[in-house]
Amino acid sequence: MAFDFKKEYKEFYMAKNKPQIVDVPRANYIAVRGKGNPNEEGGAYQKAISVLYAVAYTLKMSYKTDYRIDGFFEYVVPPLEGFWWQDNIDGVNYSDKSSFNWISVIRLPDFVIEKDFKWALETAEKKKKLDCSSAEFLTVDEGLCVQIMHIGAFDDEPKTVAVMDKFLEDNGYENDMNDKRFHHEIYMSDARKVSPEKWKTVIRHPIRKR
Repeated sequence: MAFDFKKEYKEFYMAKNKPQIVDVPRANYIAVRGKGNPNEEGGAYQKAISVLYAVAYTLKMSYKTDYRIDGFFEYVVPPLEGFWWQDNIDGVNYSDKSSFNWISVIRLPDFVIEKDFKWALETAEKKKKLDCSSAEFLTVDEGLCVQIMHIGAFDDEPKTVAVMDKFLEDNGYENDMNDKRFHHEIYMSDARKVSPEKWKTVIRHPIRKR
């Protein structure tokens, strides 16, 4: 049976519907950076997602090629994730989506190292006829965070974030978002198949002791 990150690391993917504190270990990702409205048809964000999945599935299916990755085992491609921030704004202004900066990511199994990643980039470009030069191998060490499962549309996230903030205040913590630690979302639903009011999104914020 293929290794499934969502099942093996439930504490990081299957968040509860109330805030919880987690210590997130260092992990490697396929990443594409950009700026602008994620809903723009054919925009930078949608192009980034195409690149991420092209590289992710090239790595997943590598065992069916002549290329061998040391320590490879079959796995389910993890869910799409995103780190989000806006310049000179405290919190998030959901009404101004054009000002979003983002790093869209898909987690990599630990056995994938940079040489394997480079092979996947080149292979995906040739097979998919897609410019994958925007993709990078990114290591993130999130550390101490608070997270919750948000149910509903992205524009309704402020209510859920307010619950997280109250939890932090009551328990002696505070948010620690800065130019290296960001608002983090993990998309547990396929937005193409599920209606917005049922979308499941893990919201995760970096924190520190107050």
